[in-house]
Amino acid sequence: MGCGCDATGSARCHRKRSILPTFDAEGSAALPGPSWLRARRAEAFAAFSAVPLPSETEEVWRYTPIDHLDLGALRPAAARRHSDEARSMVSSLVAALGPRAAHALAVNGTLDTVAGGEDFAFGGVSDVVGSESMVGDVQVGGDALVLLNDAFVPDVVLVDVPAGVHVDDPIVIVHWAELDAGTSAFPRTRIRLGANAHASVVELYAGARAPGRSLVAPVTELSAGAGATLDYVSLQVLGDAAWSIARLTGTGEADSHIRTFTVGLGGAYARIRTDIATGGRGAGSEILSAYLGRGTQVHDIRTLQDHVAPRTTSELLCQGAVAGTSHSVYSGLIRVHRGAVRTDARQTNHNLVLSEGAHADSVPNLDILENDVRCSHASTVGPIDEDQRYYIESRGISPDVAEGLIVAGFFDAVLERNPVKAATPLLRREIRARLDQVLEAKKEPVRV
Repeated sequence: MGCGCDATGSARCHRKRSILPTFDAEGSAALPGPSWLRARRAEAFAAFSAVPLPSETEEVWRYTPIDHLDLGALRPAAARRHSDEARSMVSSLVAALGPRAAHALAVNGTLDTVAGGEDFAFGGVSDVVGSESMVGDVQVGGDALVLLNDAFVPDVVLVDVPAGVHVDDPIVIVHWAELDAGTSAFPRTRIRLGANAHASVVELYAGARAPGRSLVAPVTELSAGAGATLDYVSLQVLGDAAWSIARLTGTGEADSHIRTFTVGLGGAYARIRTDIATGGRGAGSEILSAYLGRGTQVHDIRTLQDHVAPRTTSELLCQGAVAGTSHSVYSGLIRVHRGAVRTDARQTNHNLVLSEGAHADSVPNLDILENDVRCSHASTVGPIDEDQRYYIESRGISPDVAEGLIVAGFFDAVLERNPVKAATPLLRREIRARLDQVLEAKKEPVRV
């Protein structure tokens, strides 16, 4: 896609092109790693320099504040060791999840701690045999921010489960953003399951507590071999001033199943784009997402259910609530390619608007290029059902408690479908903590 300028619009073109003084080839080349990763970064930086920056004029960035992101005012963060806060967060997470097969902590994209992984390969690019063939084989190309991740990722957390191996307990990956205002981090994860393997992964994005603007732009790649089942959960609880712009991409071979659940709670602007392709006959996917907006937050969820092969299935459920003056955006596409006969795909988005100043946009889409398919989509946007409220209050429950019960039940509907059950108590705890903040803020008197 071009930058939209004419032949004489050099100043406008320069503004839109990805030419930034704080992200340069020298900085990318100075990052550590094997020769193949250095070469990959150099190629990505060249590609990044040739594409336009994201703009609200593009359909994929509609309804967002992306024009307010000044990448030229940001710089890549320096490598750091984990802080006491990071250690406390990891301890809390591990305790909430219970037994785990392995866990890793990455700080600003650099691996800090790796433990476990007896039956599968787990670690950074220098630890996992065949890492060169894994990185970038699912997420090929991408927009300016994906290319920026390619160009400035310091290391990659790799999970490679051999064919036939079943990993019983979750694999836990914590990405800690130890960021000052004006800095950015580019975490990356690659998860690959061989044929008939099974594993579950829980990924957490936390940190970035500085009061000024910072950016976390992660990329996660998933693949499931024939007959494999991959369950994946991510939780984003970054600081209130941080921007999170994430890409999650997956592909499944014949008779595989990929089930994802992304939960966004933190950040000033939090975007997650999830693209899952059912690439083999009989493959299935389930995409779940939840978000809770408060204050002036913007939560932006984009999805693609990409049906490439025949007799594939996909189901999407995205549920969220907005309060204060927060804003949510959901835009999803079911795409059925030619030859993908007997596709069965469903897409559902439900939004609760808890305050008069809050707003939710919902844009479901279908792109069907084949006959003999079954596809559906539905969306709702509205306040709490007054009949539900009346019923609960008629039992002697106060209005604020009644509202809390209704909203908690709304989120429970999607939490009950969480593919990694060990993560449910943690997700419920984090959602409830922020819901309590929302309800407490609504009690405050309006100042005039």
